[in-house]
Amino acid sequence: MARQAYTLLDDRGLLAVDGKDGREFLQGLISNDTDRIAPNCAIYAALLTPQGKYLHDFFVLQFAGALVLDCERERLDDLKKRLTIYKLRARVELNDLSDDFAVAAVTGDSTAEAFGLVAEPGRATTFVGGLVYVDPRLAAAGARAVLPRTEAKQTLADAGFAVAGDGEYDALRLALGLPNGSLDLVVGKSILLESGFGELNGVDWQKGCYMGQELTARTKYRGLVKKRLVPVAVDGPLPEPGTPVMRDGKEAGEMRSGADGRALALMRLEHLEDAGATFTAGDAVISPEKPDWAEF
Repeated sequence: MARQAYTLLDDRGLLAVDGKDGREFLQGLISNDTDRIAPNCAIYAALLTPQGKYLHDFFVLQFAGALVLDCERERLDDLKKRLTIYKLRARVELNDLSDDFAVAAVTGDSTAEAFGLVAEPGRATTFVGGLVYVDPRLAAAGARAVLPRTEAKQTLADAGFAVAGDGEYDALRLALGLPNGSLDLVVGKSILLESGFGELNGVDWQKGCYMGQELTARTKYRGLVKKRLVPVAVDGPLPEPGTPVMRDGKEAGEMRSGADGRALALMRLEHLEDAGATFTAGDAVISPEKPDWAEF
């Protein structure tokens, strides 16, 4: 994607974790290190079950005196409810900022530089009443802008960004192999390292304990990852999420989200080793691709 353009992400919400104990509170719960979060640094992280299975993923930034979670809007209430369970006596307030601020994905050549940022994952800066940060997973995914909702479009237009075409950002995401929350990860079942969180800066291996840390660490150090979420090219009708991916009559994986001839699929690693294999899903032929950033 060459031209600089923005997409308002209406499916994203913002949950502020405010209060004196906010940073420490999140540190004991999420997969990344909250000590790294600063006005100039955002992170990517997940909330897991005690057994280490996926519940929510989000970006965490420091904004307006609070730590703010850029999360799935339709699941924000569930995230807030789960975090509230662990508040106990912590001096923490959880506030939904979604009505006041919008999230936009900003993509194209030299996008980070347009905001005065180095193109490194997580780099952040204040911008016209909000905050802009390079995608903490992968700089190739561009930047994300959190801006006052009523002014977001005009602010980005004034900064020289055009409105992206329908599906333009999603096409980039799928090509890069980046999961989109619960569209691609199964709540209560998915394992972070199957979904690239290790390479996509979503797990800190040096921090102390957090919920689900034991299984996540064991999966890494014992080499227990047997499946990976990968981008696939789709030749034929786009299969519905959950459609089995077949090879020679045997199930080799399962489809996730997709659009316009691109999708993600959770594939068994043993089947990805054969470059000449033919895969099908429904009435389509599926061609898996290993992302440049992946380590398997």
